[in-house]
Amino acid sequence: MAMTVHCDVVSAEEKIYSGLVEMLIATGTEGELGIQYGHAPLLSELKPGAVRIIKQGGSEEILYVSGGYLEVQPNLVTLMADTAVRAKDVDEAAALEAQKQAEKALANKTGEFEYSRAAAELAEAAAQLRTIQKLRKHLR
Repeated sequence: MAMTVHCDVVSAEEKIYSGLVEMLIATGTEGELGIQYGHAPLLSELKPGAVRIIKQGGSEEILYVSGGYLEVQPNLVTLMADTAVRAKDVDEAAALEAQKQAEKALANKTGEFEYSRAAAELAEAAAQLRTIQKLRKHLR
């Protein structure tokens, strides 16, 4: 049996997951992070995108996070997200529309602030769509 560590995934609105995990995989600002039992203490900012949780027993759950922080302590992994949603609950049509609107805003840039905001919205929409793609691959 694989070693496990307790993991909590919370957003500003709710606790999304709490339980034992064999591994948590997320994308930090410095790259992909794979956290297992015995990982060194760590604090990392997270980029928008998919988070894979491999639960005790091997079943997987995929979440979408819009950013946040990952804290690793000896017996606890905590992912604190601005927004966290189970991948199956991400609205693909809304993400595609947000992507289209952000691309339009980028094309019609009028100021640095609007450009930065549109770029951030485009990155978030693209991350949501990548999360949906990962979920579809996982379900095959």
